[in-house]
Amino acid sequence: MNRVYNFSAGPSMLPMPVLQRAADELLCYGESGMSVMEMSHRSADYEPIIADAEAMLRRLMNIPDNYKVLFLQGGASTQFAAVPLNLIGRTGKADYAVSGQFSGKAFKEAQKMGYDVKCIATTKDDNFDHVPVITKDMIRPDAAYLHICFNNTIYGTKYPYIPDAGDVPLVADLSSCIISEPVDVSRFGVIYAGAQKNMAPAGLTLVIVREDLLDYADPKMPTMLEWKTMADNGSMYNTPPCYTIYMAKLVYEWILSLGGLDVMKQMNERKANLLYDYLDSQDYYIAPVKKESRSMMNVTFVTGDAELDKKFAKEAAAVGLKNLKGHRSVGGMRASIYNAMPYEGVEALVAFMKDFAANNPKA
Repeated sequence: MNRVYNFSAGPSMLPMPVLQRAADELLCYGESGMSVMEMSHRSADYEPIIADAEAMLRRLMNIPDNYKVLFLQGGASTQFAAVPLNLIGRTGKADYAVSGQFSGKAFKEAQKMGYDVKCIATTKDDNFDHVPVITKDMIRPDAAYLHICFNNTIYGTKYPYIPDAGDVPLVADLSSCIISEPVDVSRFGVIYAGAQKNMAPAGLTLVIVREDLLDYADPKMPTMLEWKTMADNGSMYNTPPCYTIYMAKLVYEWILSLGGLDVMKQMNERKANLLYDYLDSQDYYIAPVKKESRSMMNVTFVTGDAELDKKFAKEAAAVGLKNLKGHRSVGGMRASIYNAMPYEGVEALVAFMKDFAANNPKA
């Protein structure tokens, strides 16, 4: 078996122990006589799987008891519409900070629905090379919520702080940094995340919502987007993404076996520091993100020459360093070094970067 180092922004690498466990249980889970893929979500075999997944996630993230955990479908992008539909009823207006492509899409989705939404901060004029500074006085006190994207996958930035929104609920898209380090869930009204970057294969969307925010849904909203309906039905109003929830459970088990999110953060910082320290030590590659906003999960860099960038991605792939091409809207390179990326993968990348710079002098 010739495994590569997959630096994709998502779907991304999964931990080897998780893949091995899933392979062992693929044909027959426990004494059920069937695969998890084949189980009824209402069966006695499956119900403990989703219950254990929630219990493990609550333990892993230290989720307070007054928060509901929802296992949904549709990707984080569906939540761009679900967030205003579920919360706008509080006051009829909402504030957004736009720090990249996905927070921009979330803002446009709320605008499209005709709600009173306001962009209170953006770094678009600086090509999103840092996240905005948000202070409480910038937020409308009667806003139903403040929305942010905590980690920006495409641009490689992350909030180094949790904005203080006062009494206004903070809603955050954590798709590309969920369970990568401890986070104080109680500082947020809602956390949502697509699972395909750090948590599981594509197909699962996680929503963590404070219970007092479940009663403000637009009465005309589609039932499938209503958090209260999903919470009241234990995420089983319809058939949930059963196998992806099972895979998420295995990932939660794996992280807990390592020592939890404190240990996960140490491992991720070590990987990120190796790559950033090299970038800061030379002048062949340019790291466009300001240091105070650097993401621990997505590291972006360029040579300054578009043709060299293409050559870099092609030659890296040929030696087993896959999916390093930057997003089409940004160019250059992007190394997504999520939880499952081993330290050795980043070591191999840095070694390749050094060789490529030596063998491809700039004009």
